[in-house]
Amino acid sequence: MISSTKPLLKMREDAEKIFHAGLAAVDPEAAIKKHCRIDKNNLIIGNNSFDLAMFENIFVTGAGKAGAPMASALEDILGDKITEGLINVKYGHLCKTSKIKLIEAGHPIPDQNGRHGADRIMEINRRASSNDLVICLISGGGSALLPLPGDGLTLKDKQDTIQTLLDCGAPIHEVNAIRKHISMIKGGRLSEAAFPASVMTMMLSDVVGDDLDVIASGPTVPDPSTFQDCLHIIKKYELFERLPSSVTALIKAGTEGKIKETPKKDSPVFTKTGNIIIGSNMDAIQAAEKKAVEIGYNTLVLSSMIQGETQDVACVHTAVAKEIRKTGMPLSPPACILSGGETTVTIKGDGKGGRNQEFALVAAIDIADESNILVLSGGTDGTDGPTDAAGGYADTDTLKRALALNIDPVQFLNNNYSYHFLEKTGDLLITGPTNTNVMDLRIMLVL
Repeated sequence: MISSTKPLLKMREDAEKIFHAGLAAVDPEAAIKKHCRIDKNNLIIGNNSFDLAMFENIFVTGAGKAGAPMASALEDILGDKITEGLINVKYGHLCKTSKIKLIEAGHPIPDQNGRHGADRIMEINRRASSNDLVICLISGGGSALLPLPGDGLTLKDKQDTIQTLLDCGAPIHEVNAIRKHISMIKGGRLSEAAFPASVMTMMLSDVVGDDLDVIASGPTVPDPSTFQDCLHIIKKYELFERLPSSVTALIKAGTEGKIKETPKKDSPVFTKTGNIIIGSNMDAIQAAEKKAVEIGYNTLVLSSMIQGETQDVACVHTAVAKEIRKTGMPLSPPACILSGGETTVTIKGDGKGGRNQEFALVAAIDIADESNILVLSGGTDGTDGPTDAAGGYADTDTLKRALALNIDPVQFLNNNYSYHFLEKTGDLLITGPTNTNVMDLRIMLVL
């Protein structure tokens, strides 16, 4: 196999340092302890103060890939003041807790463990009274990890629906609009169950724009979307024949007023609910920017809100890198371009990969005729699609390595086989579970 040149090897090391600096900035334990503390007998969460003497019980519920370290940090702060707690987390995303129980469950496709945990979480919230405080811990992956099907639906209906939505390339805002309306826990219904208890939610954001109602499908947030919106999404992607008939029937019934809408912002259940974001994609990008400058790169942040088809977004990024090489614009080498957000892949083949690996494969093809450009695209949760990779690298020697192995990058791309391509060329980004999740971080280095 052809190895990368020394400059490219050094750039790969730099990109990895920059990526891990971004991860460190959104560490869940540090985020909880930054935004949550006890002052005398008051619990301070962001700008909210709770007199602990006013509450008979403190319950902790929630879901997400970062749920375990968030729970551990909250236990460090509150200790025995916690009455009971339960959080659904992804398989393998555990840490030691005492008062707050953790249930491992399926992600991105929900499973029976998640259903069992969601049932118990709702039961805890329903038990809460006006003299109780419910602290909800939400992070990326919370939607899949809180599966509680609506009336007349089965878990299989939800699984098939989510898989179809993911495969059609719908952005997370549209996916979650439907998730809310086929669920008994999302779209503000967790707060509805806890009312009249006080509810305070701390979130790690994994959605573009940090919209509270989209993070984990907003279990404690008023839902601006409607059944009519869901029907429009189904029509937009021509999903009537692909979704379970029970799901389309439920949504049609909702548009006819036969099923209660999700609670909206004027609902009284939100008079005792607060929500704050304790970590976001921009936090990771800004920390990555600081590290890149420290290493010696001229650095530019494009955006934390990039979405769209992965292949198109990748080509725009590599166009910026090639412009830097040719004209020194928008900044001169050594340059570091940073971006975040979350792209989508419309599945056309039957291969294995994820949006970040596909980004890297497209970039590798597009920069093959250049020199000294390196791209890292990674999911901050350490998992890209249904794989054990966080994402991938691409550099200006990647296609040379592929040609030496007699593999065709275009064929792999057409079959959505980015994982096996990058595995063969030595360009997979493997981090293991990071126990956080604030979407993706993309790093382009140009010498």
